[in-house]
Amino acid sequence: MSPAAHSFENAQDRIGVVAGAPRFATAELESVVAFLDELSLEIEGAIEPTAPNPYLNMSLYLLRSHAEGRVVTASSMVSAARVPYATATRKLAEMQKAGLIVQRPRSKTGKSFSLHPSDALIETWTHLADRIRRLAASKFAADASGSGSSDYYFGDSYQPGQSLIRPPRVLASPLKLAGGLRILVHGDPTFMVMDNLKRQFEQLVGTKISQRAFSIDRLRDEALRNAARPNSQYDLIAVDLPWVGEFVEKGVLRPLGSALDVERLDPSDFHTAGWRAAHWNGVPYGVPSQTTPELMFYRKDWFAEAGLEPPNTTDAVLRAAAALHDPARGRHGVAWNAARGTALGHTFMMTCADFGQPIVKLPAIAGGFDAGNLGRGDIEATIDTPRALEAAEYLMALLEFSPPDILSMSWYERMRPYAAGKVAMAYGYTLLAPYFELDPSSPAYENTGYLPHPAGPRGSPVAPVGGYVLGIPANLAEERIPDAAEALIAFTSPEAQKLYVQNGSRTVPRYSVGSDPEVRRLSPVFEAVEEMAWRDELQFWPRPPIPQISDIIQICGHEFHDMLRGLTTPRNALARAQARAEDALRQPIT
Repeated sequence: MSPAAHSFENAQDRIGVVAGAPRFATAELESVVAFLDELSLEIEGAIEPTAPNPYLNMSLYLLRSHAEGRVVTASSMVSAARVPYATATRKLAEMQKAGLIVQRPRSKTGKSFSLHPSDALIETWTHLADRIRRLAASKFAADASGSGSSDYYFGDSYQPGQSLIRPPRVLASPLKLAGGLRILVHGDPTFMVMDNLKRQFEQLVGTKISQRAFSIDRLRDEALRNAARPNSQYDLIAVDLPWVGEFVEKGVLRPLGSALDVERLDPSDFHTAGWRAAHWNGVPYGVPSQTTPELMFYRKDWFAEAGLEPPNTTDAVLRAAAALHDPARGRHGVAWNAARGTALGHTFMMTCADFGQPIVKLPAIAGGFDAGNLGRGDIEATIDTPRALEAAEYLMALLEFSPPDILSMSWYERMRPYAAGKVAMAYGYTLLAPYFELDPSSPAYENTGYLPHPAGPRGSPVAPVGGYVLGIPANLAEERIPDAAEALIAFTSPEAQKLYVQNGSRTVPRYSVGSDPEVRRLSPVFEAVEEMAWRDELQFWPRPPIPQISDIIQICGHEFHDMLRGLTTPRNALARAQARAEDALRQPIT
């Protein structure tokens, strides 16, 4: 096993968020198709003589196979019809003529082909599923209420609101990529969900998919190594939002407009902060695959028992942490990213934002600061400032109420004690919420509240936007670009992103996905993030995507780790970080 694959597998073991068969349709459509498939078998077996319905049987088989990622051929469809061969063949031809079935070649000659449900068939059945569910609820409600229950549940839970987003549709023409589609990603829960759905997406795009996953620092290194190759080894690469400027200036990414019609992506549907963060000098270079703000998670039950209000300010965080910190009982006040290097570097920048201080000079605008014009080349570091000193002192104060291993805690490690019921509060990205949201044994399960970062005295609540965009490498061979663009559109569509959520992801880059009733029912975090978006609290300026940002992250991650260890004072750490950042900003971009 390669180191990347081993890292990916370990990440899956750590998270453990995806269980059972992947879901590949709306909950209503899945449950109704399964119900009718079983019901038709029962009816055919119970009534003699009987006459199977080949249209119904073939439709159900095709939809279930589509959901499960199974290849459907004409012969398997004929067999599923449960009528004589000649009759089934004729009925299949009628369904194809009616536009209910899409035929896609599986070989260059076109003699071998697969069958897929058309948009029309999926839409018809989606509407039918809703009508059947409502009909069942109305007809059987009286019987259910007579047995002491006022609610009748058919298939999936009955709740008001109809799904807004339909299941994905297959591409009209399969991708023709030699060796299949190759993707470089980060080893986090959302990309692991994509890997679990690989078989289904291979059916949609018509080619093999190979996905390599790395930790955040190794992902950046691999992307830069790949850019130095004559031809890219990957068709798509995942890019952490702060890297966009660096990757553009170093020629890693291709402008989206050179590979596809950007309007096909429906840009207005993406969260504003996530879509703007994918730009450099006004040009988009990637498509948001994850938009995951870092929030404050807090134990609602502990706060209620202690008579505490949700912590909306940094002072309130410290008061609550002091009240709930009880090491003798194995309880600690707060967990956060304090590991040396990348983890703490991100924490320091976002904590500065809580106190109203960007780490480089940015023009103030409504809602924060403007980070949309950073390619001008005259960036000034603003680390050694009074507000940044307040941020540094806040981190020092947090130490007193943190777990004993806080100085080695990073992205996943801070979630473990929170999910285990050992921490009252934790700063964490929404993509890490599956640690406790999908684990009924976790004490934090259904006991977690979500807030933007609590603000310092002169700051405002902010939810720093993290996550990844998917982009096309600048050195991708020309003949692969059109198909890579089609894959990019498919993987970032509302239909695909809803699937990620249904299978365990807790990131929603698009407004339409966050508004979908089925999505909203899966987690309270979606409604919380949607409200933050409307309050303009989702912001990407806390980690401005300047080309030197990775160097500055490392500088802050080392200087302030020394501060937390007591090797230097906050003032000295700020002065050293400022001087080193100024030097980094003067270096040429290579």
